[in-house]
Amino acid sequence: MRPKRRKPGRRGSALTALSTLVLLADDGRAFAQGSNTSRELPPIEVGGGETTPRKKPVASRRIGKPSPDGHRTFLDSAGTRASEARSVASGAKGQPGMASEITVSGEEINARPFARPGEALEAVPGLVVTQHSGEGKGNQYFLRGYNLDHGTDLAITVDGVPVNMRTHAHGQGYADLNWLIPETIAAVDVRKGPYFADDGDFASVGSVHVGLIDRTRGLAQVSVGSFGYRRLLGMVSAKLGDGALLVAGEVGTYNGPWDNPDNVRKLNGLVRYSQGSATDGVSVTGMAYSNTWNSTDQVPQRAITSGFLDRFGSEDPSDGGNTNRFALSGRIAQSDDLGSWKANAYVVKSQLDLFNNFTYFLNDPVLGDQFHQHDDRLMAGANASRTLNGSFAGLPMQTTVGLQSRYDAIALALTSTFQRGFLANIRSDKVGEGSVGVYAENTVRWTDWLRTTVGWRGDYYSADVTSRFNASNTGRADAALGSPKFRMVLGPFHQTEFFVGAGYGMHSNDARGATTTEDPSDPATRLTPSPLLVRTKGAEVGVRSRIVPGLDSSLSIFMLDQDSEILFSGDAGDTSATRASRRYGFEWTNHYRPRSWIDIDAHLAMTHARFRGYDSEQAEVYTSLAGYPEAQIGNAPGNYIPNAPAMVASAGITLGEKTGWFGTLRWRYLASSPLTEDNAFRSSAISIFNGRLGYRIDNGWRLQLDVLNLLDTKANQISYAYGSLLKTDTLYNLCAAGTAPASVCQNGVMDYVLHPVEPLTFRLTIAGSF
Repeated sequence: MRPKRRKPGRRGSALTALSTLVLLADDGRAFAQGSNTSRELPPIEVGGGETTPRKKPVASRRIGKPSPDGHRTFLDSAGTRASEARSVASGAKGQPGMASEITVSGEEINARPFARPGEALEAVPGLVVTQHSGEGKGNQYFLRGYNLDHGTDLAITVDGVPVNMRTHAHGQGYADLNWLIPETIAAVDVRKGPYFADDGDFASVGSVHVGLIDRTRGLAQVSVGSFGYRRLLGMVSAKLGDGALLVAGEVGTYNGPWDNPDNVRKLNGLVRYSQGSATDGVSVTGMAYSNTWNSTDQVPQRAITSGFLDRFGSEDPSDGGNTNRFALSGRIAQSDDLGSWKANAYVVKSQLDLFNNFTYFLNDPVLGDQFHQHDDRLMAGANASRTLNGSFAGLPMQTTVGLQSRYDAIALALTSTFQRGFLANIRSDKVGEGSVGVYAENTVRWTDWLRTTVGWRGDYYSADVTSRFNASNTGRADAALGSPKFRMVLGPFHQTEFFVGAGYGMHSNDARGATTTEDPSDPATRLTPSPLLVRTKGAEVGVRSRIVPGLDSSLSIFMLDQDSEILFSGDAGDTSATRASRRYGFEWTNHYRPRSWIDIDAHLAMTHARFRGYDSEQAEVYTSLAGYPEAQIGNAPGNYIPNAPAMVASAGITLGEKTGWFGTLRWRYLASSPLTEDNAFRSSAISIFNGRLGYRIDNGWRLQLDVLNLLDTKANQISYAYGSLLKTDTLYNLCAAGTAPASVCQNGVMDYVLHPVEPLTFRLTIAGSF
């Protein structure tokens, strides 16, 4: 999470673009519902929990006919094979309700070279995953013109357990995936937009549901690489009674190219028992994870330009953190003559300690601005849904009703520190936050070429906040929102379908912001509490076609509005509400498989993002900084949304069969983006190539070499623009002497602040299956 500028606005924009639509697509096969003239709803497609994948001729990885025995098939990006079945007790997988809705197999994800676990999600078209700090901190996500910080408005679940943390010490919706073992991913279901009734908090821009494998061949894997990278992975499963027991574990270390080594020490484990199939089964999963690290946070460009810091240097080498996570979850699903039902429950105990210094000597000219964020929580929840098959006026109909609940018991603290040593308390809180969501969806197939889904979701949130140091910030907040949803699918017409969606959504805000009335750093300053829930609304039209043999192509045009973009600033201990915003754009996604040993994909997403209305408060800030251009630049009022990417593009090719030589080349591009509301600062475009070359033999052994940042590009993982002070700044001396205005000293020197991409990196892996 980047620091919040005290008054200047925090987001910026993108550019507008539309493109010519060319309908490309399929190998002559129909979509999952095919071109049959039956008036029945789409059949349920599930995996049977088998341990041995089944071969299938060339077909699409994402939409395919059911195989003769009723198993849904996905293609491994490294060869033609049916993927692992859907996770046991995950429930039936329906047909896509929007053109942007896809399922990506675990095999396809693991065929990609990536630097850290969270980057596995870049298999989601249009999603960029970066890191601006140490390897134990949650990633930064970008999707559909949003800088989603560490997860706000992107809902992520793993095996039905939510990853996003509400009322978190470092940022609302904080979604850390460093504990995920990529090799245990069976499939990822992706949705975008607020059109699905069973997706609630944080899902307005999109949702990513990760399913885990239930069985595997034994695997022993060793990886070594540049900058002290070491990883040991082991997985094995065995028959246990009528089900299977899966055990997986990894140990990892990494220093990185930084002058101050990351010194990552990571330990991770998973135990899972499953029995049955996706629609008639039960599974129980336990996870444990621990990590400790140093971090090189973003540094000001002026320090690098002047030679004060190396490009991989750190202003505060004592930054870093430690974290742990322990989780137990269970799922059950059953089908009957009336339809099906499923339920899951979970409990997660997690802890995080972060030490960061983003503004250097802006607030404390002697000891610096390092702060410690502490989050200790117990999260528990349960969900259940029932699907009934029926008819309406003789037309096939399906109705789903569901209940979702969650409670977080959270201990939070924010303190000032020096080299991780305690200096002063800023705030400390106990928070109990619970929610209940109810939803219903009804789907009717009106004709062979028309089906509609109408849904509604209601959410109720309640939070109790106890502030240890300021009773005025103690309080209770509650809120409720109702969200209607609508989707319509037309087709197929010559292997082409058209989609329309519209709906309301929401995201929760930090509960502390909803009860805070006094600035924790300055009790004399009164603050206006923020709303606990924020409304979003969106609409989308799309088309998916498979006319061209082997090619699956889709185009979606979308719009998404937010009533306000509100950020809880963990380093300041308060909240700031920005204006309403609007984003619109398109996504064009293509996957082409002309032969069993060739897999090609290419994706393009463009977004126009702007705040709405005029920011008069920002205009006052700009005026107060007059006479000091180093502080005033970038603070003029404007409607650009900082870090809102105008364009994201990616492409890749994978070659090879299940045995023999194989290789992958991938490219990811993130266009230049505004970093301040007035567009005075803009990030540089980022273009990165990653590659993989390897050899597999039929006895299960594999040797592969991953090359990250193949062209050794000098780019930045992420860039910001905000005010800070270094002891080498002229303004630092003026502020220390008391000759500069207070508003100028509170703002500091506006500058680019960046975290570089790691240079050319090699990672060699040897793996054996048994």
